[in-house]
Amino acid sequence: MDRENRTEKRKSEHIDIVLNREVTGKRITTGFERYRFRHEALPEISFSQISLKTTFLGKPQRTPFLISSMTGGTKRARLINFHLAEAAQARGWAMGLGSMRAALEHPEIADTFQVRRYAPDIPLFTNLGAVQLNYGYGTDHCKRIVELAEADGLILHLNSMQEVFQPEGDTDFRHLFRRIEDVCRTLGVPVGVKEVGWGIHGELARRLYEAGVAFVDVAGAGGTSWSQVEKFRSRDELATAAAEAFTDWGLPTADCILDVRRHAPDSPLIASGGVMHGVDGAKALALGADMAGFGRSLLQAADSDSPEAIARQLERIEREFQIAMFGIGVSQIDELKGTERMIRIE
Repeated sequence: MDRENRTEKRKSEHIDIVLNREVTGKRITTGFERYRFRHEALPEISFSQISLKTTFLGKPQRTPFLISSMTGGTKRARLINFHLAEAAQARGWAMGLGSMRAALEHPEIADTFQVRRYAPDIPLFTNLGAVQLNYGYGTDHCKRIVELAEADGLILHLNSMQEVFQPEGDTDFRHLFRRIEDVCRTLGVPVGVKEVGWGIHGELARRLYEAGVAFVDVAGAGGTSWSQVEKFRSRDELATAAAEAFTDWGLPTADCILDVRRHAPDSPLIASGGVMHGVDGAKALALGADMAGFGRSLLQAADSDSPEAIARQLERIEREFQIAMFGIGVSQIDELKGTERMIRIE
């Protein structure tokens, strides 16, 4: 099998596994269940006046929501991305693309990531595995994928635990911090750094901000576990067995938000990782995030034959978020962030 077919096969397998297998971490949660909003029986606001408008990276946004980086590189992924982009445009969500390494290696599939014509106005972020900076990729490659996607910025993802379980994994993470710093200094557009489901702690986040990273997405534990995803792909019995020892690995999303805010109180912060609905999103902002990212919970609708299905799901999440704001008596996003109207219940 040639390299192009291997890449498409891997990406197709990822979609099938995430949709059809049990890949949520076990014995670990996002931590959102440890918090409960304090109900306000007399909210003293009108539901019709609740606004989701916010700013991120100094630019106004209609909502504080991001469609997290997921896929690309296959015919099926092309339709998923087009559906996501159309819905994001309609609802005013930001969007991250899946890793565009495949588009660099195989230009003929670059169109599976080129969604700008479906989403001309939203913040759009391209994506590359940070470890690829140790495997021959540099700022020129980053600039190329930003241009290909007509993106507003770049996300470098950290996925060491996925790579170590992936049959084709790249596991040399040495000196990577310096390479990330070089990209931030020379790329010319905002560079964010995200995990893929095991979380970023506050000390690392502070170092990344100091290196020039524009935003961090904690992508904490409690949602998809990519060691479990790769377990279902592996033909290595030892790796498959070892993956079972890591089902509870990682830092819960809620803990990551609080830890990053302790170390970097004012830096742009996205919270993803097991965010399932609008109440989770509201809790993420109440704990200190600026944006809430949604990933696997959107994939089923985006993979359907109905482009309207994903738009309806985004609208439902927005409504849930607004109802949570109404339930505690706040009408503006700035009032929700860091609110005291949330209680830790353990």
